[in-house]
Amino acid sequence: MAINLYIVRHGETYFNFLHRFQGWSDAPLTPKGIEHGNQAGKRLANIHFDGAYSSDLTRAIHTAKYILQQNNANSPLEPKQVFDFREQFFGSFEGVNGETVATTLQAYKAEQFNDYTDLITQFGMATAMNTIAEADPYHFSENDSKWWQRVSQGIESIRSQHKDGDNVLIVSHGTTIRGIAEKLGRHDLASQPVKNGGLMILELSHDKDQITLFNDDQTVF
Repeated sequence: MAINLYIVRHGETYFNFLHRFQGWSDAPLTPKGIEHGNQAGKRLANIHFDGAYSSDLTRAIHTAKYILQQNNANSPLEPKQVFDFREQFFGSFEGVNGETVATTLQAYKAEQFNDYTDLITQFGMATAMNTIAEADPYHFSENDSKWWQRVSQGIESIRSQHKDGDNVLIVSHGTTIRGIAEKLGRHDLASQPVKNGGLMILELSHDKDQITLFNDDQTVF
């Protein structure tokens, strides 16, 4: 038995549409992003959630609300907002175009890479996060250690509040979802950009936590 975490990436925002690094910046959902939330809700409508959580950023809160509005299985009506499930804080790179960020980061790596996803694929999430922190001239950005300290704290809090067999909804962010996959030894999954509204199922067990589904936006449960 395990606690089943249904971790969904928020719907598309205007920063996503404009290919800007977002992090802790609070860009609203686009109309397409609202639809991402509703569609995720329809796919998960028949699952009873014993708990529902989101990061405390608006795009995650709103996506969680759209998901829960579609639920037919006596789940919570509102998500609990949890700071720990925020995206990585990108510091000085918040709101900057992705190509510009990649060009800046290239100065810190001898090897060539095309974009942030390519950086992750070649070197892993920890190196990608640490490179952003190193390149941030004001040193605001979170490195891998700071990011994981708070995210793992959030996961352990869920573990302590729920029991085996519980289903738990969490609406979070792309880099956070990829980072969790990396920490569980799934670099192959972490190398994939997470779709807006995409789902990862993470089973928290006494023996070994494992991912049973990743980046899914098609399955109806």
